[in-house]
Amino acid sequence: MTGWDFLNNITQAFPPIALVLLLLIALIALIVFIIGFSKHSFKQSSLDASFERRFDELKADINRIETNHFGHLKNYLGILNGVLLDKRIIDNETKARLDNELRGM
Repeated sequence: MTGWDFLNNITQAFPPIALVLLLLIALIALIVFIIGFSKHSFKQSSLDASFERRFDELKADINRIETNHFGHLKNYLGILNGVLLDKRIIDNETKARLDNELRGM
């Protein structure tokens, strides 16, 4: 069975009005596809630039979050050093050394 035989069998299975409506819907779908594809293909370079800009913004946001969390961690460690000194678990020399390490980060 060839493709033409297959199409002939399908067209005979439908009443003429239904076949016309089916072909009309297929034609409209094809036109919409062609218009949509042509608009998308012409805007491809601008879409690529848009995705790249969004990716750069995402990387900047991630860097800000990492910096923010690291700053909070440094503050927490500084407070912890003070508490350890108050409880006499570490001495002034050790606290100074730890504070210098935190400042160097």
